[in-house]
Amino acid sequence: MSFAVELSSLLPDDLPHRQNVMAQAAAHLDLIVEANQYLNLTRIVGEREAAIKHVVDSVIPWKSFASAKVVADAGTGAGFPGIPLALVLPETRFVLLESIQKKARFVQSVVEKLGLTNVEVHPVRAEEWLQQHKADLLTARAVAPLTRAIPLFAPALRNGMRALLYKGPDAEQEIEEAVAEAQRRRVKAKVALRYELPDAAGIRTLISLAGW
Repeated sequence: MSFAVELSSLLPDDLPHRQNVMAQAAAHLDLIVEANQYLNLTRIVGEREAAIKHVVDSVIPWKSFASAKVVADAGTGAGFPGIPLALVLPETRFVLLESIQKKARFVQSVVEKLGLTNVEVHPVRAEEWLQQHKADLLTARAVAPLTRAIPLFAPALRNGMRALLYKGPDAEQEIEEAVAEAQRRRVKAKVALRYELPDAAGIRTLISLAGW
């Protein structure tokens, strides 16, 4: 089996540009496996598990991103969810932010090899980039707990940006623990979407953050 074969059976049937997403996302995963020999990018490299937990997880909520013109991916790591979403939404500009220089260089090499003209990579922390730039939407898969994420992104959220953060099944508890911080920073947090990954690989939740 290959990443492309796994993705062909796993990607949603209604996914835009499905064939291209399958091919390009498989190439991305191949590059990760190759680089993982010298870079600690991910522990998940098995073909089906990586296809589900990296690519499918990233693209299932694509409709939630479709209206944004500029999406910033905070702490993109090996390029998730930014690169898969950029493949699905080629008219949207994606800004991938990764403060670990080696990872940022890897992601830049992926962008160049895949020819992704709607993606740019910056080796900075998201909160620093947002001090000088604007995005319609911020996303992240490996972001800090809300009690720490809300203070980092509150200035941009109060300036009109929204955030959609990928979380696990305990999102409501995380929101509850952050109530005081959210009120203090004038940020509203709620569950925007909940979905289950294939092969019973887990429940995912999108938390929406917006200023008020």
